[in-house]
Amino acid sequence: MLVIMESLPELVGTVHIIMGPYRGNPIALYMCQEESTCHISPRIYPWNQTVGSGDTPNKAAADFEAKWKERDLADDMYTGPHWEGGIKPEKPKPVPPPKPATPPAAKTAAAQDTKTPSPKSPAPPDPPQPAPEAEDAAP
Repeated sequence: MLVIMESLPELVGTVHIIMGPYRGNPIALYMCQEESTCHISPRIYPWNQTVGSGDTPNKAAADFEAKWKERDLADDMYTGPHWEGGIKPEKPKPVPPPKPATPPAAKTAAAQDTKTPSPKSPAPPDPPQPAPEAEDAAP
């Protein structure tokens, strides 16, 4: 019988919670790897409800940071997360904004313009020519 054991948690970083004038002890962040997914979270209640998941440790770290910022803590109430072991949060690439769609009326108008010849507009007038200088100029 083959027993597959879940990976042991690995320390990957810390977060410091600041309550009033006191800076608390660091809260450890642990990562567990399953077959194709990484999960990063603290082990201490109530902070253990925030879990970052991703295909790689870097994506899981970015997901954890995004979910951590959604908590009810202000930015000045914590420091970190501080990552160890070469983990650098990999933010997802921003999705480019969709190209504006041409309204259907404009498409049909453009199609009609190509089918029907447009009336020729008069040619713009030629620019004025400079007056020729006299050859017999007296000195």
